[in-house]
Amino acid sequence: MSKAAPGRAALLLPLALLLFSGCAGRERVKDIEQLGDREFAVPSGTVADKLVLSRFPNARFKYFNSVLDACIAVRSGKADAAAYDEPILRNFAAKNPGLKVLPGMITVDNYGFAVRLEDSKLKRAIDEVLEELKAGGEFAAMRARWFPEKGAPHPMPEIETGGTNGTLRMGTSAVTEPFSFVDASRSVVGFDIELAHHVARKLGMKLEVVDMDFGGMIPALVSGKVDVIGACITITPERAERVLFSEPYYTGGIAALVRE
Repeated sequence: MSKAAPGRAALLLPLALLLFSGCAGRERVKDIEQLGDREFAVPSGTVADKLVLSRFPNARFKYFNSVLDACIAVRSGKADAAAYDEPILRNFAAKNPGLKVLPGMITVDNYGFAVRLEDSKLKRAIDEVLEELKAGGEFAAMRARWFPEKGAPHPMPEIETGGTNGTLRMGTSAVTEPFSFVDASRSVVGFDIELAHHVARKLGMKLEVVDMDFGGMIPALVSGKVDVIGACITITPERAERVLFSEPYYTGGIAALVRE
């Protein structure tokens, strides 16, 4: 497991420690259909805004460096709702009283790992690992570990990835709990990180996790700085013109986080 830089870990403190109460001036949202012309907080470099517009063409947006910053904006009254992947927003809401995820999805989408367009061999290895994990029951155990019905994700198991075939460099954005995040020991863990460990083990490679801003992941992959990227990346036709996606490993979607 890779260690995170001190500044990065500090960002992952519960929102309740970072925020203050008081959000006057904005009408509370109780139903997803009320969001048609509201102002959304979204992370830069994602497709959250485009997905929201596909459902609510009159929506307005404010852009932030991370999903954490977008959630802070909602809590402090700077936006009506944060739009992002449903499991991540639910994780934030569970840790921070005063925030909730509205029932229903704005859009339903598939997530996948991405490799360079020419790297079909690595794509096949990822797809094979997914098939093997599902057939052996480990994939279901991973989902239960990282997406529990109650409480926080469980600790990530140790997975040996040593080998003689070099290093698999994985780009991720470790502010996307439970897919990729920094735990109490300052290690980058999560569903996507565990999956990457299984891929590296299959290939006989060591795994190196490179933490970066979400918007920088595809450029880093295309330029060869990393070999694979994963952090609940939505599979879209536009992105598929630049990268090669694995088979989907999770069906989720864009949800809305609002104040209670």
